[in-house]
Amino acid sequence: MTDETRTFDAGDVAASSQRSSEGSPPGEPGVMRVRPEFLPASDGRPAGAPVSGPDAFTGPNPFAARGQGYEGGDPFAPGPYAPRDTMTDTLVPFAAESGDDTGRRPGGEGASGWGNPSGPVPPSPRQAPYGSPGGPYPGGPGGPYGPPPPRNPYGMGPGWAPPPGAPRTETGAAGSRGPRTGVLAALAVVIALVASTAGSVGTYLLTRSNGDGVDPAYSLGTPTGAIVNRAPDSVAGVASKVLPSVVSLDVRGNSEAGTGSGFVIKGGYVVTNNHVVAAAAQTGNIKITFNDKKSTAAKIVGRDPSSDIAVVKPDDTFGVPEITLGNSDRVVVGDPVIAIGSPLGLTGTVTTGIISSLNRPVTAGGESGSESSFINAIQTDAAINPGNSGGPLVNGAGEVIGVNSAIATLGNSSLGSQSGSIGLGFSIPINHVRRVAEELITTGSAKKSRIGVQLDPDYQGEGVRIATTAEQGQPPVVPGGPADKAGMKPGDVILAIDGNPVSDQAELIVAIRSKAPGDTVTLKFRRDGRDMTASVTIDAVPVPTPQPS
Repeated sequence: MTDETRTFDAGDVAASSQRSSEGSPPGEPGVMRVRPEFLPASDGRPAGAPVSGPDAFTGPNPFAARGQGYEGGDPFAPGPYAPRDTMTDTLVPFAAESGDDTGRRPGGEGASGWGNPSGPVPPSPRQAPYGSPGGPYPGGPGGPYGPPPPRNPYGMGPGWAPPPGAPRTETGAAGSRGPRTGVLAALAVVIALVASTAGSVGTYLLTRSNGDGVDPAYSLGTPTGAIVNRAPDSVAGVASKVLPSVVSLDVRGNSEAGTGSGFVIKGGYVVTNNHVVAAAAQTGNIKITFNDKKSTAAKIVGRDPSSDIAVVKPDDTFGVPEITLGNSDRVVVGDPVIAIGSPLGLTGTVTTGIISSLNRPVTAGGESGSESSFINAIQTDAAINPGNSGGPLVNGAGEVIGVNSAIATLGNSSLGSQSGSIGLGFSIPINHVRRVAEELITTGSAKKSRIGVQLDPDYQGEGVRIATTAEQGQPPVVPGGPADKAGMKPGDVILAIDGNPVSDQAELIVAIRSKAPGDTVTLKFRRDGRDMTASVTIDAVPVPTPQPS
């Protein structure tokens, strides 16, 4: 049988149903044990009044505390626990109250098990539960179930510490936080895409035309008319200076025809290549067209097949300026150059490049194959094509440093053939052209420089060897010639000229022919295993005496 608990009015005694026979000695039925709170107090207190003395059955009352009786005490002022105010349904703070119970609570004045840190507060009206002012409070210390748990675990009111922060997530972050950075970035990208799409659609709707593509309001505006300043030494500046002096030649003979280029020099003469005008040497005609499209007829003044130079005289120059001649001995590899001419008949064509090499021995085909042209050439990568022959190669100052004469081609060992440019073009140095042109204008022919020796075509060793026997009826060393006067003999091997090594006959020939008669050169040669030097003065091949027909 278990205990039952109820609250009685003041003066009630426990009925039999509230009594317990548990613990009665065997054989003594009916001996009832009444809980002490239902017995009349020996000191005159009503039954049920809490006592501070020991419990006859359970020992000291664990809930007894000073100031919990009726005498000036508050039946609802607990010691270690805070009851709930029945009037306001709020927790009653454990503060020392004003009244005469000071010092009756455990711990002295205002002391309690917990207590309001803000100090004493005035008492609040209370009403015993269940309508009994003297009955025990079930949730208080006198009740059978112990103190009730507080509904709000945090202190409230003045003086209490603020509640702790919001509960944290599993990772330790605050339970409530703003959007993450990644979410904001993704949102920004979406907004940008939407705005871009909307702008594109709007632009399309505003600018679309009708189905046939015709837009009557379409306009590209007017030219700005901006003035571009071109320096005189720029390609455009040099071209504008040189182009008026460059001409195009159209040559027609009995069985041949061709085109080429040339340039106007002092006196209204035009310099060009010999192979350009060779077709009209005996019969034929030459037509010259200037840069302003004016044209006139011309005739040959003189030509030199060995150097591939010719001079013609136009009937009229229409007042075009003469070109300026430069100094080919001062050019160096890497200098910028401009080639001007009429490739494939396209007059006034300008190409640019640099000087790729100097003193390049080049052999070009002579007139009808009867004589080869030996050129100590300037090599350039400026585009030179058929029709550029005879045109000028100029430097950055607009001065002529060479006459475009030949090109190298793939699959063909000969130079000067009619094929496209592969970046290997050759020009005759202007210093050599100047001497030949002067001779052609003054005498009608040009002198051919020589040293008076015949070379051995079968020699394969180092350098170039003078023949040991007569070649084509000519002695190995011409008696009284420049080499004979310098003490050279048949069989001598020429190794260098003016310090420049020679490895084949073409190099020696073009080096000699690039000199003017009367110039002196130093030859290094080998005889019987000994290296020797000789100073040789260049001579000219005698001009044949005209014979009566």
